[in-house]
Amino acid sequence: MKTLLIVAHAVSPNLRRLLAALRSGAKTGGEDQVRILSLSPFETEPQHVLAADGILLLTPENLAYMSGALKDFFDRSYYPTLDHKQGLPYALVVRAGNDGSGTVAGVERIVTGLRWKAVAEPLICRGEFQDAFVDDCHDLGAAMAAGLGSGVL
Repeated sequence: MKTLLIVAHAVSPNLRRLLAALRSGAKTGGEDQVRILSLSPFETEPQHVLAADGILLLTPENLAYMSGALKDFFDRSYYPTLDHKQGLPYALVVRAGNDGSGTVAGVERIVTGLRWKAVAEPLICRGEFQDAFVDDCHDLGAAMAAGLGSGVL
């Protein structure tokens, strides 16, 4: 069985809706082939990353950057996982009040150093909250889990 790790800084009701959609989609897409582990960045330890076959990241845009919680996760996990998880499939969701580009650039700099592999374009949910963001997160979770479960990722 594959493990999909969801690291989500879901501090607002709308971010929690996006997280729920990622989980629901992953459950649908992975059926019985993918174990879903969903943790906050503060709960996530390097051993969770080491045990993961894929990772979904969810962060709000904070001052044109990722949340401090997600940065803390990367700070604690970077060196313990660096030589062990090269090629790890990942996808990123940003809830952006502005354009989200600074957040994406910050995350991409770090995952480039980790040598993780993006399996989808960053999903930037920008502007006023829309129900379509929930649908997009559900679809991303389903696609990621289906890819892991089928061995494509």
